[in-house]
Amino acid sequence: MTAERFEDLVDELQHCPGVTPPRTGRGFGSHALKVHGRIFAMFVRGRLVVKLPEARVDDLVDSGRGVRFDANKGIPMKEWFSMDPEAPLEWSALAREAMTFVAK
Repeated sequence: MTAERFEDLVDELQHCPGVTPPRTGRGFGSHALKVHGRIFAMFVRGRLVVKLPEARVDDLVDSGRGVRFDANKGIPMKEWFSMDPEAPLEWSALAREAMTFVAK
């Protein structure tokens, strides 16, 4: 179900200027949407992960909608938000916010 939501998101955003869809294969970024070559949204361990300003991530975490993303290194990343699959957030809006942030 969640993987299908990400596929729908890819279908929606891959036609935006500068956006490239995930590529096949393994490794960091293989399941990621990029804008101008920079990752802004990805699907990791069943969760939508987006890059946003640190203060925005703080707000989302403080509101209980998810956690800071940890790339299995034991250190949560300041500008990466891993959304709780049950959070009442709209994937498209959050991904578009991330795309705008990364494209700056």
